[in-house]
Formats: sequence, structure tokens, C-alpha cells
Amino acid sequence: METTQRAGEPGAAERRRRELLEAADRVVLRDGPKASMNAIAAEAGITKPILYRHFGDKAGLYQALAVRHTDALLDSLRAALDAPAERRRRVEATLDTYLAAIEARPQVYRFLMHPAEDSHSAERGFDVGLHSAPLLRRLGEELAEVIGERVDLGPGGDRLARIWGHGIVGMMHAAGDWWLGERPCDRAALVTGLTDLLWGRLATAGNRHDGPGF
Repeated sequence: METTQRAGEPGAAERRRRELLEAADRVVLRDGPKASMNAIAAEAGITKPILYRHFGDKAGLYQALAVRHTDALLDSLRAALDAPAERRRRVEATLDTYLAAIEARPQVYRFLMHPAEDSHSAERGFDVGLHSAPLLRRLGEELAEVIGERVDLGPGGDRLARIWGHGIVGMMHAAGDWWLGERPCDRAALVTGLTDLLWGRLATAGNRHDGPGF
């Protein structure tokens, strides 16, 4: 007897795509930037042409993984920003959420942000460096929107919110990349140092009266 798919339930193609992304995640966790389409196909129990059928090429697979991980990270960052705590604690929690995410899955971070230093980096014209910038821009725009909704920055506030959003993301990315590679201090010390750097004008800015506040 034929069954009817209920509204909101994922179809077979969507479920299969999710399964393939989960297989890709397992390979990326093991191999980092050196993760290849061959290894991902083998992990999923399929041939590489079938993998290409779902994602087109490694760039298509990368973009799907980037969306998957960026969506999860943004949900965590929003939760930290909206936590019931005073403003400095929420800034610290937001920075710590980002750093904890890259610390917990460093191979995924390196896959998303750094090109592999081997032949796989040129596979079918793929260069991770060309794809990481849109991911960072998306994080910057999302953070700018949150800042604009919550902080009263006065005249020109929308523009300043975008400057701050992209600046904070750039700071988190650069500092986190350095910290993950060298581990010069513990995560708490890095969070405190970055919060101190940000704290100037943000500490004295008022909350927006037409928004959720911050």
C-alpha cells in the first residue's frame, strides 16, 4: 500500500542528502582539509559519481557542509546573545561559544577555513580559501543584524552595526585561528582579552527601545 508523505517530513532525497553530509562530516573529522571525495564516497558506501550527482563537485559539497555548520553555530551564538545575563557576560558567552565550537571540532574548522596542502586542494578547481570568505561575511551580517536590533547606536547606527558585526567576526576568526594553532593561553584568558578589547563603547551604549535589548 502506498503511503503519503506528511507535511514537514523530509523526503527520500532530503534524507539521503543528510546521510551523505553526515558521512562527509565523519571523514572531515578524521582527515580535516585533506578529506577527499573518494574517501567521503567510500564512507557513504557509494561511488564518487553518485556523490557528484548529489553535490556537483567538492565545492558543492563544501558549500552544503558550510551551511550545515554555520547554521548550527549561528543558533548557538544567538542563544548566547539572548541569555538572561548582564551585557558583558553575554559578550563573553558569545565569544566563548565561537571558540568552543572551533576547539571541539578543529578538523571541521580547518576544512572550512584552510585549503589542504596537497593535491586534493586543486581537485576539480576547488580552493577552500575562495569559499571561506562568504561564510565569514554571512556571520558578519548576521551579527550586525543582532547588534542593530539590540543596541542603540544613534545616528548612522545601522552602518555602525555592520562595521561592528564584520569587525567582531574578523577579530574572532583571526584570534581563534592563531589560538587554535599555537594555544598560547587557555580559552577563558582569550575570551577575557577579546572582551576587554570590545568593551569600550559597547559598555556605555543604550538598549534600543523598539527591540529586544542587549
